[in-house]
Amino acid sequence: MVSNQSLGPRTVVGLLAVLASVAGCSSWGHRHADEAPSSLPPAAQTASQAGPNQDQTATEAAIAGLPAQAEQAAPAPAPSSDIINPNAPKSYTVKRGDTLWGIASMFLKDPWLWPEVWYINPKVANPHLIYPGDVLALAYASNGSPQIRLQEGGPARLDPRLRSTPLDGAIPTIPYSSIAAFLSRPTVLTQDQLKSAPYVLAFREEHVIGGSGHEIYVRDLNAGTNERFTVVHVGDELRDPDDGKVVGYEGIYTATALVSKPGNPAKAVLTDTARETLTGDKLIATDTNVPVNFQLRAPQGDVHGSIIDVIDSTQAIGQYDVVVINRGKRHGVDAGTILAVDQAGAIVTDRDSGKGWAHVFGTSFDPKVKLPDERGGTLLVFKSFDRVSYALVVGAVTELHVGDTIRNP
Repeated sequence: MVSNQSLGPRTVVGLLAVLASVAGCSSWGHRHADEAPSSLPPAAQTASQAGPNQDQTATEAAIAGLPAQAEQAAPAPAPSSDIINPNAPKSYTVKRGDTLWGIASMFLKDPWLWPEVWYINPKVANPHLIYPGDVLALAYASNGSPQIRLQEGGPARLDPRLRSTPLDGAIPTIPYSSIAAFLSRPTVLTQDQLKSAPYVLAFREEHVIGGSGHEIYVRDLNAGTNERFTVVHVGDELRDPDDGKVVGYEGIYTATALVSKPGNPAKAVLTDTARETLTGDKLIATDTNVPVNFQLRAPQGDVHGSIIDVIDSTQAIGQYDVVVINRGKRHGVDAGTILAVDQAGAIVTDRDSGKGWAHVFGTSFDPKVKLPDERGGTLLVFKSFDRVSYALVVGAVTELHVGDTIRNP
């Protein structure tokens, strides 16, 4: 038999041993928890421990700093090989004068699907841009989906690590010459601009109209010497056929005005004239942000509108003509948006219906039938405003006209 006196000390010693063991386990757990590997990817750990890598491109540094969850995002559905042009080359060397739309047409049945097949290589500087000399190759991923890859970079990509700004000389999305005049010059005027914009008051030496080299006097122009402004003549009003409201006014470029003497009225000299300048013409600040490279994409939502005007008042609209559509930023339409154009179906007389007395009394009583709309072409929006946009016809299988329908491709 063991006495209570002898059991007490032994019990205390046992309890102390158990507590020591538990404490040891606890300290081991904390020690190993502190030494557990970080959940960040290795590139991010290196970046966080060593600071910014001076040898990285901006693209590589951004990718290295992405959280681990970004790598686990669900991949987009793979594009089908059915979108590839049957005559697509296995490889193509980009040349000066090429456009992204032209190259996409070479590889794809529908060029606007380019973003779905263009393989973005994060190790290449400016991966979205394509330069003369680049060799593009058609390949297929392990799941059979087509990809167009940069097989070999041209001279413009040499030593990309020395550059932290976009390279010059990338091929434009569409022909620059077709849209140059519309990018830097205001071509749609709002009601507010008509009310508040400075305007041509008079010409020096009693000229009735102004041309290159002529001096003009301008009211309400708050500008310094040598500042440049675009002179525009107010053209036709642009109405939305959906509700009949005026959504803007056509701004017709006439000249560039170079301020020679500030004041009210200020004095300026006309340069780069395209047509005569008249009293009352408006002066608008020149837009210096003129992107010529933008990513092709479908509209963000469902778009259904129409062509409401065509530049230069041509009756039949064809490839590389510029049109105005009644959809803009408030409808999710911006530069780079691709839209299909449906030629409005004609209304014809059904003279062979043979139904009722209408056929007996002549064609004036024959029923009228509207034919279905037919796909007529493709538009690429290059400049958008609140309710209207300017778009270039990049493809047309038939003549297009004002009133034709625009929709998602």
